[in-house]
Amino acid sequence: MKFIVSLVFILVLMVILIGYPIVKTRYSPSVKPPADLAGDATGELLYRHVEALSVQIGSRSVFETEKIDAARDYIIGVLRQADIRHELQSYVFDDKAYSNIVVNLPGETRPEEIVLFGAHYDSVLGSPGADDNASAVSVLLEMCRALKERNRERTIRLVFFNLEEHPMFNTPYMGSRVHAKSARDRGENLRIMISLEMLGYFSDREGGQAFPLPLMGRFFPSTPNFIGVVGDSESKSEVRLVAAALRRTGIPVQTLAASRLIPGINLSDHDGFWDLGFKALMVTDTAFYRNPNYHSPNDTIDTLDFRMMSRICRGLVEAAVELASDKAEGESVTR
Repeated sequence: MKFIVSLVFILVLMVILIGYPIVKTRYSPSVKPPADLAGDATGELLYRHVEALSVQIGSRSVFETEKIDAARDYIIGVLRQADIRHELQSYVFDDKAYSNIVVNLPGETRPEEIVLFGAHYDSVLGSPGADDNASAVSVLLEMCRALKERNRERTIRLVFFNLEEHPMFNTPYMGSRVHAKSARDRGENLRIMISLEMLGYFSDREGGQAFPLPLMGRFFPSTPNFIGVVGDSESKSEVRLVAAALRRTGIPVQTLAASRLIPGINLSDHDGFWDLGFKALMVTDTAFYRNPNYHSPNDTIDTLDFRMMSRICRGLVEAAVELASDKAEGESVTR
């Protein structure tokens, strides 16, 4: 009898252990979206994505490959559910395979010309990474859904990059640098790369916005309630176009198109594209220049403004359509 009871216990335990990962990958919501999102379908979807990535998965660092894989699987699951085709761009670091997730929405008349939007889905060790960078990943996911049915002359590519965070930043193993190199090696006609880096932290606290250089405070607002569009001197026309599309949603926008010598201007996935001669820019809430939770355990979902993120998503969709149209400004792909 004891043998039978023990055998039953072992069988039940095996079923639980085998089934556990399957249950975990379903990511059923554990927290209701805030009441103020009622009626904002995009805002609610953005909340669900950030909740899955930052609450249910949590810290997604290079030291936690199972968490990175879980984030990858979540993104793929959302794309499949929306019937959006994707490809995996896989590469190896330290004997482990990592993947960028690539969505190509082919252009109708100029498919060889590419407009790229990207966001990294990893985080630093110990941080849930709600703003950095689940906020941008959630926006990119909903951009995929919205852009799927839109007309476009050029191809729109949306890439979920791996391994952007420390200690991988500025190494050849950053997913964005892997993608930039492959685009150059294939001779792709990449007109502009737009990095989405932290899109969710806003505040009405005067004095809550800092800047890389002291004098910048004279020209930009000290209240961190705006979204930034940041580029170098070669991407001025694209900075203007993206900023105009965002402003049409009613969000305050500040722009900077200046020398790459300004501190912080290169701290995201666009930097690897710059290094290889591609035009690139960044859309950001300005990260550690305003968010006190940056790279900490306090970077949590309750600190984000999903109504602002919903507007940002709508604005970026319109910017993507404009950049993919024959009316878009700008000429050359590389410098």
